[in-house]
Amino acid sequence: MQANPFDKLADRYDVWYDSVEGASIFAIEVACLRELLGDGVGKWLEVGVGTGRFGKALGIVDGLDPSLPMLGLAASRGIRGVVGRGESLPYLDSCFGGVLLIATICFLDDPARALSECARVLRKDGSLIVGMVPADSPWGKFYRRTGEQGHPFYAIANFYSCDEVIAMAEGDGFVLDSAMSCLFSRPGEPVERSETSQTGVVADAGFVALRFSLRERARGSSGQPPARGEPQPA
Repeated sequence: MQANPFDKLADRYDVWYDSVEGASIFAIEVACLRELLGDGVGKWLEVGVGTGRFGKALGIVDGLDPSLPMLGLAASRGIRGVVGRGESLPYLDSCFGGVLLIATICFLDDPARALSECARVLRKDGSLIVGMVPADSPWGKFYRRTGEQGHPFYAIANFYSCDEVIAMAEGDGFVLDSAMSCLFSRPGEPVERSETSQTGVVADAGFVALRFSLRERARGSSGQPPARGEPQPA
């Protein structure tokens, strides 16, 4: 199994958020996510909670991550962390009102399987929010190049377009409800902390948040979505 760079470099990952650029980007992305999260009614889980920066800012208590060092930092921010992977969530069926994946889907070994697991642990009236850096955006291209040059985090990332993530989610029983976009400055340009998010999937946005609900008819009597490839009920 490939070594997880987040285990050895958790502090390096976390301290970036205290830099001028990191703090500005974080503030912009949190504001964008809040637009979709709303009042956040119900119990929410953040898959790939990392060091807990987003969870704390958004009022999320429960988080899951494969990296113990990252969860240690998350615990200091009040996150109730569990060690695990998105592809096999250690939770009962239909136990969360919402699931968040923020800058996580690009690091998953099997994102489609992880989305299926998200559907399993969500209540039928629950929501999934995916925050992502689109592969075809200036920031997605920048991070990909950085990874090719040996950056320890982005070297293991696989970036996807919004269309690809939407298609994966739809294949696992979700339907897209709404979207917000932000981070319109390009890499190397000053990031304006006062930037306002825009509704929908906006071309060239460096960060896009997608909110999905479960497509009820795609769920079987057991409450679990059908296996990928099985015929859907008419």
